[in-house]
Amino acid sequence: MNNMKKNRLSKSLLGITLSVSLFASANLITAPQSAHAASAASITAASTSMPGKANRIISTGKKYLGVRYKFGSQKSSASSFDCSSFTQYVYGKNGINLPRSSKQQSQVGTFVPRNQLQPGDLVFFYSPIHHVGIYMGNGKILHTYGNPGVTISDMNSGWWSRNYKTARRVIN
Repeated sequence: MNNMKKNRLSKSLLGITLSVSLFASANLITAPQSAHAASAASITAASTSMPGKANRIISTGKKYLGVRYKFGSQKSSASSFDCSSFTQYVYGKNGINLPRSSKQQSQVGTFVPRNQLQPGDLVFFYSPIHHVGIYMGNGKILHTYGNPGVTISDMNSGWWSRNYKTARRVIN
């Protein structure tokens, strides 16, 4: 009888864990479109003041605007990305090796307070962390999720602002 209770409890905990994971993934995929894409003028303005390596990273990432989102995409493929394979791929193209997951990426480099973000910093969302993007400057992030895929969003308003967690600097 005791084993039946343990088994039932284990199955219940597994079910709850899966439900929470699915809910969190669905929220990431269906994040509101009010995350507004940046205008070309604000992107250009942000790009002109960036230091060399950050500018190259952001320019590399912008080449993939519109590439579809696919959870579990591998870093070696540019036909689809999930958030952390996108950052891993883009930084890798610029000589910076990052670990695979957003959680692992949130532990490299040095901590950056939100009010000291610089272009090229990695920004992380949710608690526990399971989304990453590239800070572009002027409150804009380059990242990928659901539909539209690789995109630019405003992290200083709405959904992205409410779910911001931390940032790391990986560019020396």
